[in-house]
Amino acid sequence: MADNLQLLLVEDDIDLATAIIDYLELEDIQCDHAANGAVGLHLIETNRYDAVVLDLNLPKLSGLEVCEKIRSQGIDVPILMLTARDTLDDKLVGFSKGADDYLIKPFAMEELIVRTRVLSRRRSGEVTKLMVADLALDLQTKTASRNQQPLKLSPTALKLLECLLRESPKVVSREKLMHSVWGDDQPDSNSLKVHMFNLRKAVDGHCHPSKKLIHTITGQGFSLKLAPANSIQIS
Repeated sequence: MADNLQLLLVEDDIDLATAIIDYLELEDIQCDHAANGAVGLHLIETNRYDAVVLDLNLPKLSGLEVCEKIRSQGIDVPILMLTARDTLDDKLVGFSKGADDYLIKPFAMEELIVRTRVLSRRRSGEVTKLMVADLALDLQTKTASRNQQPLKLSPTALKLLECLLRESPKVVSREKLMHSVWGDDQPDSNSLKVHMFNLRKAVDGHCHPSKKLIHTITGQGFSLKLAPANSIQIS
């Protein structure tokens, strides 16, 4: 059955990369490929993948360096690290840099598929900061800033902002936003309206219209992204 997954493989062993990509195609999984860490980093920064399969030893930038750089930018794509090293210390270093899982070479293709599917069902918990343009949310301190200026947000507004940032630039439905804050014990819809008004005021209240980040998408929900004027429906 098709997963509609979009993966990135960063692997400099071309024979291995070809074998992996061919196997993924048989499973109806789409996969981009980069042969070095620098290209892999660029692809991760400019595309949204469901998961990244990242070799540890790469030319130009190592897998650990790629991990560290994307986590510092707030990119929460799940990462499966490929390595020939099977020591606890090596794994602990990888996890400290932001890897979500390890697969030791040589490995069975079936295990690679299973692990990437599991990872793709969630965004990484290793990220400590979420960012879009000059808006940042520190997940450790639960503080937000815009253009390096702190934002005064309620705990509810912070939860809404985190949900929007994690999904950016996708549209998030009102139902998903309400569930992310209140779970199954949801208040009336006016509560979301009030909290979104306050969040929008804090994030975009002092910005030029072209710099606004929170957009209402008519009939669908909300999207957090920097978009040219008139590129989306705004209300």
